[in-house]
Amino acid sequence: MSEITIDDFAKIDLRVGIVKSAERIEGTKLLKLIVDLGNETRQIISGIAEFYAPEELAGKKVIVVANLKPKKIRGFESQGMILAAGCKEDEEKGIKPRILTVDGEVPAGTKVC
Repeated sequence: MSEITIDDFAKIDLRVGIVKSAERIEGTKLLKLIVDLGNETRQIISGIAEFYAPEELAGKKVIVVANLKPKKIRGFESQGMILAAGCKEDEEKGIKPRILTVDGEVPAGTKVC
């Protein structure tokens, strides 16, 4: 594991987002999520369709990398990233990716620090 400095970490803007809707992108392992970040709504494309049904995600409070540069994925613009525990290396060990969620009364847009 490579180390970063606190200055590197400070560049990452993590926010609480509330998933308003999710839909499968046909023919892919991707979901198109509409996420409320408090002062704006974002579309985020996530490769979690084989682990979550879209209806499981509506209303969940998730952690979003809010300042990630937008990127086109399969023709759709993704405006952030949802954090999950479990990556490709973990799948080989039988560990399925799980999104990171927040419990309790934390409003959309709250900064994670």
